[in-house]
Amino acid sequence: MVNLLGTLINVAAVMVGSLVGLFFHARLPRRLTTAAFQGIGLFTLFIGFTMAAKTGNLLVLVFSIVLGAIAGELLGIDSWLNRFGERLKARLKLGGERFAEGLVAAFLLFCMGSMTVLGAIEEGLGGRPNLLAAKSVLDGFASLALAASLGVGVLFSVIPLFIYQGGLTLLAGSLQAVMSDKVVNEVSAAGGLILIGLGITILEIKQLKVLNLLPALVFAGVLAAVFGR
Repeated sequence: MVNLLGTLINVAAVMVGSLVGLFFHARLPRRLTTAAFQGIGLFTLFIGFTMAAKTGNLLVLVFSIVLGAIAGELLGIDSWLNRFGERLKARLKLGGERFAEGLVAAFLLFCMGSMTVLGAIEEGLGGRPNLLAAKSVLDGFASLALAASLGVGVLFSVIPLFIYQGGLTLLAGSLQAVMSDKVVNEVSAAGGLILIGLGITILEIKQLKVLNLLPALVFAGVLAAVFGR
């Protein structure tokens, strides 16, 4: 049976960080939370560019992001997850205008890195969750900063985080044969472009439907597996 300890630790770290951030959120002046939010946007851009630079095949990256954007638009992923966030907010009677934005931004930031993919594979194949433990520390601090800026939606990002990262862990055994370094790098590069889009949205340069780019991760993995042989 696959162990999900690493993902559970990650979820716990995000919850603790978010709760601490919410404590400060209610006490910080708006100008300080705005400044913190801008810092998060710049940091997200930096992480995105760093990850995107890992690509070893620009054609794979271009086709994966374009095909992913088309597939995501047809599936309406962005609209679906935003509606999910608003329904969750209404059902739990939570306040805050930026609930869905916080949930989406946190989920993307916590799930797009190579540490997510590699850590899930490491644990799914029976190894100790060392990478996910290290990722948990980073995500804990990131969730603190995000929750201080965006509010309670960040806390509820643990739901899609658990589903996505836990699902990767459960699938790791069957994906072992195709998850080469090239595949992981191309998936990470596509994730980097998605984070760049998130950074642009956070900084309010242009509002992008970032979630609609998520299928690019699948296309990047498939194309890298096919053309990387």
